[in-house]
Amino acid sequence: MKSFRFSRRALVAATLVLVSALPLSFSIARAADAPKGQTIYSAGHSFHVFMPGILTDIAKNAGIADHKQVGVSSIGGSYIHQHWAKEGDKDAKAVIPREKPDVFTMSPIYLPDDGIENFVKLVAEKSPKTRVLLQEFWLPYDVYDVNYKKQRPKDPDRDALTAEYLRTEYGKYFEVMDAYVAELNKKYGKTIVYVTPVGQAVLALREKVIAGEVSGIKKQSELFTDGIGHCTGPIKVLNAYCHYGVVYGKSPVGLPVPGALESRDMDEETTGKLNTLLQEIAWQAVTAHPLSGVKK
Repeated sequence: MKSFRFSRRALVAATLVLVSALPLSFSIARAADAPKGQTIYSAGHSFHVFMPGILTDIAKNAGIADHKQVGVSSIGGSYIHQHWAKEGDKDAKAVIPREKPDVFTMSPIYLPDDGIENFVKLVAEKSPKTRVLLQEFWLPYDVYDVNYKKQRPKDPDRDALTAEYLRTEYGKYFEVMDAYVAELNKKYGKTIVYVTPVGQAVLALREKVIAGEVSGIKKQSELFTDGIGHCTGPIKVLNAYCHYGVVYGKSPVGLPVPGALESRDMDEETTGKLNTLLQEIAWQAVTAHPLSGVKK
C-alpha cells in the first residue's frame, strides 16, 4: 500500500513538472521551426505605416528572433514619388543601397506613380536581393476615384454597402495594380515586385461582417474611424498578417494574439476567435494572389 501511494505521488509530481514545462517546450519548438528573420524598410502613408510595429510583434510571437525593421518613411496621404524625393540619411533612397534590406514594403495610392519604378530601378542596381512589396490598400471613401484629393467624395454609409458593390468597385483598382506589377517585372526581366493583397483581405473581412460571421464585430463601420478609411485594430492586424505571410511565406494561423488586438474592448474568447479569423483571411488572400510569390 505504501509503495502504491509513493508511486501515485511520484506520478502526480512528474505530471506537474511536465505540464509546467509545456509552454517552454512549445516556445522552443516554435523558435526551432521559425524562418530566418528578415530586415525590412517601409515607406508609405497612414494606411501602412502602423504595420511595421505590429509585424515586429507578430514575428516575435512566431519565435523569429532576428526580424529587424531598419527604418520607416512616413508621409500622410503620400504617393511613392514623395518618398523618393526625400534626401535624408534615414530615408529610403539612402537606406536601401546602404543596408540592402531583405524586404522593402511600400504603399502607393493610385497608379501610375513614377516613384515606384525609381525605387525598383534602385533595388535592381544597388540591392538586387531585396524584394519589393507593394501593398494593395482599401479604397478611400470606398470608391475608385483617382482624383479624390482634388474633389473629396461624400463620406460613405459603409453599413449599407453590399459585398457585390465592394467587389465591383475594388476590382477596378486590383486590375490596375496587378497589370502594373506584372509589367514592371517584365520590364526588368525578373520578379522584383510582389503584391501584398491587403485590399483583398479587407474585402473578405467585410463580406464576413456583412454575413454576421465575425466575432465581436457587427457592422462594417466598426472597422474604420472616418470617411476616408483610417482603420481600427482588426484591419491593422489583418494588414500585418498579410505582410507576415508574404515576407515569410508561412501561415500566421495559430500565432498568439498581438498587442494591437488585445487592446480592443472584447473578452479573451472573442478576441481569440477574431484573431484566428484574421489569420485565416490573411493567409487565404496571400496564397490565392498570383503575384504574392506565396503558395499554400
